[in-house]
Amino acid sequence: MKMTLTAIVAGALSILALIIFIMVFLPYAQQDTTPSNIWRDRTQVEAAGRKIYIANGCVYCHSQSIRAIDWGFGGERIAQAGDYVGDEPILLGSARTGVDLSQEGGEHPDDWHVAHFVNPRYTRPSSIMPPFKWLGIKEILTLTQYVQSLGFKQADIRMKRQRHWKRQAIEAYEAGPDVNARWLAEQVPEGWRNIPNPYPTTPAGLQRGHKIYQEFCLGCHGPIGDGMGPAQPWIYPPPLNFTILKGREISGGIIYYQLMNGITGTAMPYFKRELESQKIWEVGDYVAVYFINQSDANTDPRGIDAAWEPYLEFEPE
Repeated sequence: MKMTLTAIVAGALSILALIIFIMVFLPYAQQDTTPSNIWRDRTQVEAAGRKIYIANGCVYCHSQSIRAIDWGFGGERIAQAGDYVGDEPILLGSARTGVDLSQEGGEHPDDWHVAHFVNPRYTRPSSIMPPFKWLGIKEILTLTQYVQSLGFKQADIRMKRQRHWKRQAIEAYEAGPDVNARWLAEQVPEGWRNIPNPYPTTPAGLQRGHKIYQEFCLGCHGPIGDGMGPAQPWIYPPPLNFTILKGREISGGIIYYQLMNGITGTAMPYFKRELESQKIWEVGDYVAVYFINQSDANTDPRGIDAAWEPYLEFEPE
């Protein structure tokens, strides 16, 4: 066979057709269109929010698919084909410049999302996501409803939990600082309430805590811990004013637990998937030292000091 122009063109077209058949038509013919066990129809508002999501290119930075290799992203469920029934186009995304959103619904209450869309640095001070305040509050609320639907029936359960605890959080906040501080402490399991911060207060530890505070907490709680960060106008109940905790018995364990697990129903998110244990203890100690003016760091009951800790009382023989 001679390598004529006709043979080259015909061969190239045949290979292209084979690739299209294998990569496009064959998967399309074999696709599973059975809804998954979490799938449900979207409401009209959620569908309208999805159009805003598409129009503003959110898919370029946020994926909507958790794979078996992605557990480090915090997904609780591997995505299934049936999760995307009815989605046209399917917004899987190929980049994770931002977090994966496939199960975002109910991870935060609505007001957290509103503050985040107005300016992401209000809730995530180090975020590189652009602000969307220009959309206007109506479209931001609509977009929020779409994001809160991601995860379908599982998201609905998380949203039910958010609404349940938000009612209680608002009631405690509106009852005054004493009731609010007591209610917050009572949500922490008793064992945690009696645990002091296991690490000593040191200049280096406070500097690390300060850095973490600036990267994660500043937008809501403000630079002086009074709850008047830039996110405050969009959040209710507002971020905690740490200074109301002065003179109260607030252990390092209480602070640690609420940093680790967040406070569902409020805009306070959990950080156990982003911060290692020591970082949570150190930012907690920073808050205790500078905003509450008390710290139980390295007090009894104590265990064996970590190997890196500076010795304060023990002198090697």
